[in-house]
Amino acid sequence: MVHHIQAGIKFGIAGAIIGVVIVLSMISHPLPVSSQSSSYTTDEILRIGYFSNINHAPAVIGIGNGDFQNALGNVKIESQVFNAGPDEMEALFANRIDVAYVGPNPAINGYLKSDGGLRIIAGVSSGGAVFVIRNDSGIETAHDFAGKKFASPQLGNTQDVALRSYLLKNGYKTSENGGNVTILPAKTSDIVTMMSKKDIDGAWVPEPWGAILVKQTNGKIFLDERDLWPNGKFATALLVTRTDYLQNHPDVVQKLLEAHVNETIWINNNKNEAINDFNAQLQKLTGKTIPNDVISDAFSRMDITYDPVKSSVITSADDAYDLGFLGDNKPDLSNIFDVTILNKVLQEQNLPVIP
Repeated sequence: MVHHIQAGIKFGIAGAIIGVVIVLSMISHPLPVSSQSSSYTTDEILRIGYFSNINHAPAVIGIGNGDFQNALGNVKIESQVFNAGPDEMEALFANRIDVAYVGPNPAINGYLKSDGGLRIIAGVSSGGAVFVIRNDSGIETAHDFAGKKFASPQLGNTQDVALRSYLLKNGYKTSENGGNVTILPAKTSDIVTMMSKKDIDGAWVPEPWGAILVKQTNGKIFLDERDLWPNGKFATALLVTRTDYLQNHPDVVQKLLEAHVNETIWINNNKNEAINDFNAQLQKLTGKTIPNDVISDAFSRMDITYDPVKSSVITSADDAYDLGFLGDNKPDLSNIFDVTILNKVLQEQNLPVIP
C-alpha cells in the first residue's frame, strides 16, 4: 500500500446546460478511457469519471498514482476525465462509467432527470468558489453593481446559480430579466482574458481560477462564497453513482469509499506534498501544471472532505429552482443521499459518521 493509504443546476434547457465548472479548461474533450493496470486477472472493473481540477484532488491524485487501484485490489479501475457535468452524467446513465466525481448541480439535475437513478454517496470538496472583481471596476459594495458586467463559467452551473442568487438577494435583476446587470457565461480560461481586457468587471469562479484572476488580472476577491454559508461549509464536488450500481456492487463501492476517505485524510495531513502530487498528475493528464503558490492560495479557501454537506446541496437546489432552472415543481431530493456505506467505512476507522 503506498504512502497515502498508509496515512489514513432552466432544468433541461437543450437537455444539458447544467455543468461542472470547477474545471481546468485545458481539456476540451473527455480523455480516452485508461486502465490503471492490465497485469493481473480481475473479477470486476470499476469505471470512474472525474475532472482534472483541485476540487477533485482525491481522484486526480489517488487514481493517478495508483492508491485507488491498490485499495480496490482485483477490481480493475478504468478512468475517464471529463470537462462538463452533462457529458459526465450522460456517460453515467449510458453505463459508460459507474461512479463520478461531479458538482452539486449536475448531480441534482441527474437525479431529477433520471427519476432517482443516482445517489450521492460521499462528499469530495467544500468551498473553493469566489467572486473576483477588477481593482479598477469602481465596485466597493453590493450597491455598486448597476450597469456592471460579470462572468460565470457556464449558464446554470453551480457558480452561475450562486452569482444570480446573490444578485437577486441584493435587489438586482439580470439584463435578460429586464435588469441592469449583465452575466456572460464563458469558459474559465476566457474569463481570464475578459478580465485582463476589461471586458467584464468581475466573475464568480471556482478555484484555482479565483487565485489565477487575482494574480493575472489586477483582480481582488470581493466575496469568498464561504461567507454566505453556515460555518463556511458548502459542497462544490460530490461522489455519485447510479442507484442500480450501488445496489448491485456494494462491496466495490465500499472499497472505493475506503480509498476515497484515506486519500482525503492524507491530502489534509500533507498539503505541500499533495500540491506536488496534484501537479505531477495534472502534468500527465494535460501536459501542464499550475504554479504551486496559486494552488496553495486556492487550497486555502477550500476543504477536501468526504462530508457531502447535505444541507448545502438542498439549498443549492432551492436556489436553482427559484431562478427557474429546475422546472415548475420544487425538487424533492429526499432520497438523493445514501451514505450508508460511507458511514460503515468511517465507523471502521473510528471517525465521526455523516448524519
